[in-house]
Amino acid sequence: MYRSHNCGELRASHINTEVTLAGWVQKSRNKGFIVWVDLRDRYGMTQLVFDEERTPKEMMKRAEDLGREFVVQVKGKVIERASKNPNMPTGDIEILVSELTILNEALVPPFTIEDKTDGGEELRMKYRYLDIRRNPVKNNLIFRHKVTQEVRNYLSQEGFIEVETPYLIKSTPEGARDFVVPSRMNEGQFYALPQSPQTFKQLLMVGGIDKYFQIVKCFRDEDLRADRQPEFTQIDCEMSFIEQEDILNAFEGLTRHLLKEVNGVEVEKFPRMLYDDAMRLYGNDKPDIRFGMEFGELNAVAQHKDFGVFNAAELVVGIAVPGGNSYTRKEIDKLIDWVRRPQVGALGMVYSRCNDDGSFKSSVDKFYDHDDLAKWAEVTGAKPGDLVCVLSGEKNKVRTQLSALRMELAERLGLRDPKVFAPLWVMDFPLLEWDEDTERYHAMHHPFTSPKPGQLELLKTNPGDVKANAYDLVLNGNEIGGGSIRIHDKETQALMFDYLGFTPEEAKAQFGFLMDAFQYGAPPHGGLAFGLDRLVSILGGQETIRDYIAFPKNNNGRDVMIDAPAPIDDKQLTELSLKLNLKS
Repeated sequence: MYRSHNCGELRASHINTEVTLAGWVQKSRNKGFIVWVDLRDRYGMTQLVFDEERTPKEMMKRAEDLGREFVVQVKGKVIERASKNPNMPTGDIEILVSELTILNEALVPPFTIEDKTDGGEELRMKYRYLDIRRNPVKNNLIFRHKVTQEVRNYLSQEGFIEVETPYLIKSTPEGARDFVVPSRMNEGQFYALPQSPQTFKQLLMVGGIDKYFQIVKCFRDEDLRADRQPEFTQIDCEMSFIEQEDILNAFEGLTRHLLKEVNGVEVEKFPRMLYDDAMRLYGNDKPDIRFGMEFGELNAVAQHKDFGVFNAAELVVGIAVPGGNSYTRKEIDKLIDWVRRPQVGALGMVYSRCNDDGSFKSSVDKFYDHDDLAKWAEVTGAKPGDLVCVLSGEKNKVRTQLSALRMELAERLGLRDPKVFAPLWVMDFPLLEWDEDTERYHAMHHPFTSPKPGQLELLKTNPGDVKANAYDLVLNGNEIGGGSIRIHDKETQALMFDYLGFTPEEAKAQFGFLMDAFQYGAPPHGGLAFGLDRLVSILGGQETIRDYIAFPKNNNGRDVMIDAPAPIDDKQLTELSLKLNLKS
């Protein structure tokens, strides 16, 4: 055996035990007459000792020459450590080495393998195999494993069956761009990598697998940001003979289980909020409800004076910032600059100070008196000592801008405690959304989402008002899962394709296999898919997903470690019947 124990398990009870350890050299300290070496593996660190009184000269010389990240095996006796380290689990002991074997030498790594490293993100991604040796990344991957195992155990106990679905499928229009794969055996034809197993899980419902789940890779060729990757992992679930309430109860149960088993947190309440209310009160469909600062719509109390900016706006809306009256003018000016950034896009910000004595002082005192500003405070819920921040403009845009400001202020005020978990169901999304470029409606989720009961006829008169039988599970301001009750009959599905602009021929070409399956007895069904990467990162107290993925891509979708994507040679292109037409 290369090791009898790992580098994290030896304690005072092991003193005088002969052991064999193997791992990487973390660091060494040479005092001339004695050499200490910290040996590291996945489980922890153990101090080795070589001294000139008890260590042969030849071994002493090799110990002095050990470099960082050398892979070594040692044999020796566990002895009591003279200077104990209470910060190390193995800090009471050390190993007096009797045999030293260098299994592999190592170059000096390009960054320090420490919890706090000197390596930038791009450098660490290039040498990801070294980055994984660092405790933060290693522990994140172990944490992901724990979450995944809890998911599998819980769903299996609840009667779900894990079924794998294909990766090489047909390209279908589901929203984002597909990654496509040319077929050598079928010249001029292409597979697509699945954006989700949507149609396959519906086919499994037709097949009678009434409780399905899969922890599955999905692929979307879309622009990236901190919480997106071109390939990501879903906990994909579907159930038959259910209604919406059954889905919500099932996956509230899973979420409660994960919070309890992984984080030691018990959450009983999963409040529910309509999509329209989420947009009105928070400006987005995944509100963080760990703190207040709900929107107050001010049109009725701000558009009666001669302030043209407000009078011309579709929406005037504000939030109360707790304790914000303490901000200096310079700090408020910085907030105004923040909302003017291109990423936010506001033209400016109006503010009103709520003084402790009940008076108000605003940036628009020329137009608004005390009674006006008191109404602003009342509508936004501002109290003495708060600051009211007001934006105005086109309704959808200004809500998005104020939502961004709300989150930024909450971050600055320390209101987004990662150890506090506030789940929320957002319900009744619009079934369709209008696309200005194509001048037609698109499915807000996907074309298999059913409308709310009783709203099918509304498609003919006011399609934009139809609500979907759809729901998202939000945790701490992040969508961690989403799903819907599906259309399960051919006629309704054909009607939906028609309203989405598909001709019968196009619908048949794209989704004929699903329509055909529905003719053979499709049960009522619905489901939900969790984003595993995002779920794990939030449970781990973070909101970016990269450090919970073993080998992530950068913001350009590149794997800088293996240098992918990369060109393929002309022979492969010929075999695939492809010809490049690159833009100059």
